Amino acid sequence: MPHGALSPLRIQYEFWSRDDVVAALRTRDIGALFRLIRRYTGASQTQLGIAVGLEQGYVSRIISGRKVMTIDVLERIADGCGMPDEARITVGLAPCRTAADDTSTISAGQADGSWQCAVGRAVEFWGGDVERRDMLRYGVFSAAGYALPALQWFTSEDDLPHSIAGRRTVGQPDVDMIREMTGTLRQLDNQYGGVRTRATAARYLYSEVAPLLRDGRFDDRTGRLLFSAVAEVSQLAGWMAYDSGEHGVAQRYLTHALDLARSAGDRPLGAEILAAMSHQATYLGDARTAIDLARAARRTAAEAGIQVLVAEAAVMEAHAHARGGDGRACATSLSRAEQALDRADRSLDPQWISYFDTAYMSAKFAHCFRELGQARKAEHFAIQSLRMDGRYVRGRTFNLLLLATTHAQQDDYERACVIGGQALTLMAQIQSVRAVEYLRVLQERLSRYATFPVVRQFNARAAAATGRDAQASSSPR
Repeated sequence: MPHGALSPLRIQYEFWSRDDVVAALRTRDIGALFRLIRRYTGASQTQLGIAVGLEQGYVSRIISGRKVMTIDVLERIADGCGMPDEARITVGLAPCRTAADDTSTISAGQADGSWQCAVGRAVEFWGGDVERRDMLRYGVFSAAGYALPALQWFTSEDDLPHSIAGRRTVGQPDVDMIREMTGTLRQLDNQYGGVRTRATAARYLYSEVAPLLRDGRFDDRTGRLLFSAVAEVSQLAGWMAYDSGEHGVAQRYLTHALDLARSAGDRPLGAEILAAMSHQATYLGDARTAIDLARAARRTAAEAGIQVLVAEAAVMEAHAHARGGDGRACATSLSRAEQALDRADRSLDPQWISYFDTAYMSAKFAHCFRELGQARKAEHFAIQSLRMDGRYVRGRTFNLLLLATTHAQQDDYERACVIGGQALTLMAQIQSVRAVEYLRVLQERLSRYATFPVVRQFNARAAAATGRDAQASSSPR
């Protein structure tokens, strides 16, 4: 049967009961399973990779005989292929749905997209993170891993039932407690960095939040508020993992957060999560994926009618265009961001977007111009970005390093070292892999002056601050 490039992978329920499919599942021969699916659906390796959230090259290696050993990857494959419970159990995974219709057509990634399945996947993932299982430690970021969640965001309806009759009564105080804890964790993250706070967020999700989702009894209104609150803290945990340099883990947290926001029908939060996904993709150098995600965020924000979110999505798109070297498209998106922020009524904003102000947007403008090699413009906006709330210690560290880099781009190495030194003072308080990467970018810009006394002194101080070689090469931004 024909298969469109972006259409969901459609597999009839009876496919999973075929003898050759069952044999492949029993032996976890995923290469054989992929070959059977491709023969059955006509999907290319790229299309199959998009469906299961794996890069095409990795799919090719699996088809050629590479064994899939980690539960994390098996879960992606099961979710992306829309495996019914019988198939999941056969391959050694926990069941996901409560029932299956033997005559129905399973749309991969959609039929198993119920809120129960979203909760089951999220809780299992949180537990694995708390226990620091190898399946998470060795997980890697996959650009294709964001394609299906973004598609589902627009094609799937929120599906939270009107009431859940669990054993534990869940009410407004439970939702308020989650939001209060999220606020506390967010404050700690801003002050001390993701490395220091990520484990606390993971334990809170698994120990305190998961029981409310699994065993809770609540009506429709409370359920939507609960899922929205949980999506927010899951998004925050993903941001902490991103700041810690654990990009595969961050991707899973953000994907689960988007699933939960969809179940809650929380469009504004969905836009914020899509923007965070774009932010990560830009940092890792995948401009194309970042642009697509930013556009999805902007469309969602416009539908929700919240202009500040439109501005955020537009400036994320601008940064992705700059990362890809497209100055004209970047300028168009920056103009759109400015116009949206000018129109925004901040009294209507969700609490979690309060960080987005003119200082934050100035920092994004500075990043764009730095990427495009326009150091003087970047310096102008980097200076404006420092007119920020003093509670955002990590953000101020980033902005100081950004400003220092613009000076280094203009060959003002002495000024770059002075401002970089201010950032090093703040780095004594935070633990952030991103901050270390920004520092390395600055050091790379200063490398041509490495023999100058002021630069040698700065590099020595940087080495002491990070515990690593001061001359390490730069990494993604």
